[in-house]
Amino acid sequence: MPMLDAFIPAGALSAEAEHALLSQLTDILLRNEGADPTDPRTRDIAWVFLHRPAAVFVGGEPTTAPRYRFVASVPEGQFDDERRAAIVAEVTEAVLAAEDGAYPVDPQRVWVFPNELTDGTWGAGGRINTLADIVGYVTGDAEAGRVYAERRLSQRRAVGV
Repeated sequence: MPMLDAFIPAGALSAEAEHALLSQLTDILLRNEGADPTDPRTRDIAWVFLHRPAAVFVGGEPTTAPRYRFVASVPEGQFDDERRAAIVAEVTEAVLAAEDGAYPVDPQRVWVFPNELTDGTWGAGGRINTLADIVGYVTGDAEAGRVYAERRLSQRRAVGV
């Protein structure tokens, strides 16, 4: 159940480029969460919220090139150092490529915040959903979801990542 808040200034990208980018970002998020981006059930619960900042200021002044902010939220246990680094790099590359040379290539204009929500704090469908619940939904196998979640969370908590 990944969630992405995408802050893209109006007019920064063409409508076609933006739509393609948002689809690509969904794939990036799912892949780096450890899910199959081609699975329809997985894609069904991968949401992207597009936010349009009215203005972006840097150092108190309006920017001359767009600035982008992405907040990726996943259930606890889905990111590790490698996955976090990969999502930051891939999102940055995808955004700069989507600009198609309209602005100077500058990765400092793209900020990505990969966040994990503590297990048992993801609310959807009027209830709390744990990692086991989410994986069980995606796989259609509650027991497999429980086993995966126990393994992933224990590994994660053991290393204190």
